[in-house]
Amino acid sequence: MRVGIEVGGTFTDLIAIEEDRVQVIKVPSTPSSPEIGAMDALRFSGIDIRSIKELAHGSTVATNAVLERKGGKTAFITTSGFRDILLLQRHGRTRIYDLAYQKPVPVVDRASSYEVSERVLADGSVIELLDQEDVRLHLIPELLGSGYVAVAICLLNSYVNPTHEILLRDILKECAPDIFVTVSSDISREFREYERASTTTLSAYVQPVMERYITNFEELLSREGFSGKFSIMQSNGGRVPGGAMRNQAITALLSGPAAGVTGALHQAKRSGFENLITLDMGGTSTDVCVIANGKAQLTQEYEIGGLPVRIPVTDINTVGAGGGSIIWLDEGGMLRVGPHSAGADPGPACYGRGGRLPTITDAHVVRKTIRAEALLGGRMALSTAAAFSSMESIAEKLGMTVEETADSAIRLADANIVRAIQLISTERGLDPRDFVLVPFGGAGPLHATAVAEELGICRILVPPNSGVISAFGLLASDFATYESLTRRVPLDPASPIVVLKLLSEMKERAFLRSDAMGIGRDCAVSFTIGMRFVGQAYEIPVEIDLGSVETCTDFDLRSSFQRAHHAVFHFGTNSNRPVEMVSFRLGLMSGGAVKPVLTEPAGAGSSSYAVKAFIRGAWRDGKLMQRSSLPRNREISGLAIFEDTTSTLLVPEPWRLSRDEHDNILLTREERHD
Repeated sequence: MRVGIEVGGTFTDLIAIEEDRVQVIKVPSTPSSPEIGAMDALRFSGIDIRSIKELAHGSTVATNAVLERKGGKTAFITTSGFRDILLLQRHGRTRIYDLAYQKPVPVVDRASSYEVSERVLADGSVIELLDQEDVRLHLIPELLGSGYVAVAICLLNSYVNPTHEILLRDILKECAPDIFVTVSSDISREFREYERASTTTLSAYVQPVMERYITNFEELLSREGFSGKFSIMQSNGGRVPGGAMRNQAITALLSGPAAGVTGALHQAKRSGFENLITLDMGGTSTDVCVIANGKAQLTQEYEIGGLPVRIPVTDINTVGAGGGSIIWLDEGGMLRVGPHSAGADPGPACYGRGGRLPTITDAHVVRKTIRAEALLGGRMALSTAAAFSSMESIAEKLGMTVEETADSAIRLADANIVRAIQLISTERGLDPRDFVLVPFGGAGPLHATAVAEELGICRILVPPNSGVISAFGLLASDFATYESLTRRVPLDPASPIVVLKLLSEMKERAFLRSDAMGIGRDCAVSFTIGMRFVGQAYEIPVEIDLGSVETCTDFDLRSSFQRAHHAVFHFGTNSNRPVEMVSFRLGLMSGGAVKPVLTEPAGAGSSSYAVKAFIRGAWRDGKLMQRSSLPRNREISGLAIFEDTTSTLLVPEPWRLSRDEHDNILLTREERHD
């Protein structure tokens, strides 16, 4: 028995796979104690916890700790003269016309920022040794007396020479063993001091929270007799053993969305598709990601709450347009959706838990694209009256019917999702029409066709049990670890030798880390170089083929860079400007594990029922079917709604639908050339 449990903002999803049997469960999340929701899912499933061989887990705990500012009390230690780096940040403004603009507030204030006497130059040479006596006599008593539970250490230029960081860490562990200590050279060995300091501080900030959460969850599992392998999803699309996450909590950000991307890719590959745009629409938000040639792209330019996180993260764009996103009117009387959400408690008005504000889920209930008696397979009844009541005030102010208001709100949510996809596709030189849209999450299949039409996409693939694909992705993912560093190397005939040397060093460090985590060395290796024209401020990631790295020349490296540069900026292919390599990233992804297979439960017959739904401004006739009863390889057209226990699929005209031998539903429409 292999089990994946993903804790979302509204629902906690469980999938259990044993040979060819698949069991799925969705239960409401418990935001105050997420581990309780995870255990509720296990208990509700009826699974004997003692029979679980492997349990993979993903959650929003780390993300919520940052967004809600509920991390541990953290101190920041840096080189003398750089105490204000977390406050100074960068000169750029995200809202250039906002006269009241303020920079994001760091998780550590100035009073909790400390300096130590030491200095390392950019080439790694030491011109001032760490003042150990001052650390022991003054710094440590101050930390102990102020009640800090975590310390973030980020010394100047330690990405080149971490000697002082390591020494300071050892002193702190000796004198203050109960304090969590995080050093930048373990988290991100790359330049740009502010980004590195922010990443290290955020990692230290969420470390006590993740430690407490993992410990509580493991204790609950142990009481029920669990003795299998426990792993946690990372934001880079790979897992680590539960114990390893205690030392790198920052990688738990975006673990749920990253698992969804992995699960969607694994299932779509079975039907032969590798160029995908994933659309994960849950209760709180919608996450979109581009997958090219069977690989989800990684980025190191991620932000959370406006604060940069410089670690490899699956390149996901998030927009506040989930099923629980609140529908409201702005000061000018314009209809808006999100980004605030009703969450799991109290949830949408139709849940009957005290929520009064209208949400996208309420809008679907009003339009009858979600049946009030069908959520979670009928286990969770919804109140149509409450959904109508929540939207009446807005409808009256707009001079519209409640149904028209609900339809308009859903179309507005669709527009927000379209814009999120454009940011990671068309604005990066990719044409969405060349990709297959893969919707999942509880609400993704409801919005897929409208989003696809707006983007010109003609093919949609909806996986089976699409509402729990993130939980499935936990089991479909491999174990992974990454190494990164900064070395500015000019691209010239001697640079391939430098690349080989750095590759060897990074590979050995990564293998040592994987050995410590118990992953072993049977891993696939990826290698990416951040390159740029000399004088540019930021670099372009260029993936290097390890099969040819030993024979590549500087001309080969330049050609690879110029192709990557042209794909983003549409120039640079024929430029003779000097090029430099700036950053290097190496990834290890474990292989060999048998991947789970996701299937549709058997259905009873193929009965359909006549229904009416308010879509695109009018009531329309259609048919309702259970997804499991859809015959394989038989095409269906016309307005149809397909239900399962985890999600609802809306298929309007002119889309045609069929179910393939892998239980994926394929939607197609005629390609337009206007």
